[in-house]
Amino acid sequence: MTRLSGPARGVVAVLVALLTVTAASATARARTDPRAPADFVALGTVDPTILQEMRYFTPHNFVGERVDGYRQPLCILTRPAAEALHKAQTNLLRQGYTLKVYDCYRPQRAVNHFVRWAEDLNDQDMKGEFYPNVDKTRLFEDGYIAEKSGHSRGSTMDLTIVKLPATRTRPYLPGEPLVPCHAPQQQRFPDNSVDMGTGFDCFDTLAHTLDPRVQGQQRANRTLLKGTLEALGFVNLAEEWWHYTFKPEPYPDTYFDFPVSAASLARRA
Repeated sequence: MTRLSGPARGVVAVLVALLTVTAASATARARTDPRAPADFVALGTVDPTILQEMRYFTPHNFVGERVDGYRQPLCILTRPAAEALHKAQTNLLRQGYTLKVYDCYRPQRAVNHFVRWAEDLNDQDMKGEFYPNVDKTRLFEDGYIAEKSGHSRGSTMDLTIVKLPATRTRPYLPGEPLVPCHAPQQQRFPDNSVDMGTGFDCFDTLAHTLDPRVQGQQRANRTLLKGTLEALGFVNLAEEWWHYTFKPEPYPDTYFDFPVSAASLARRA
């Protein structure tokens, strides 16, 4: 057997100690992460036909990187909201459409990430697409960014409609040229959604659901989404055509912070 010298044994001891501390820290984080209440579910277990394009798990969003708390591209909702969305999907499938969600439950740590990003006026990497006409100094004042979000209560989602059969949306390539979110659909970043007049998360008044400048097929598409969801108890945020909350909310005053992952839904024995 080869014997290690005194200094070598010391190095090995330090490495073992570091690995032990790292493993212990990871275990501690896993144990301290909050879990979702029992009535939160993965949307796919309630309706696997609804498309999911979870933008904040990717760099294709106004921040330009994966957002804190999104560990998996997973839509999580309270069960009542998910079941109501399933009913909406059933209605749309009969008409040759499917729903697609961009975001669902959003942990508070993600909202905090948005706030930090908004306060960093030097970070304007995604301005060309998501807020081309808005000065970043006004994001809080104009209501685009806030310290709390209804998404964190678990019954709010961002979504759109896709015509069937659905085509695949190509992945975003970081650093590619950006096109304003309010440009004509043929010029915007490709999305398999029907034309809603703007892209998702467009910080612009054209994204207001009933903006009078949005007419024709674009308005008809927004009306189809709005009418389908409102008939089932959803309420639209007037400033965002994609934003809906199922009412009554099971947790109207609670802002959760468990990560977006299947592990958050796992039940302890």
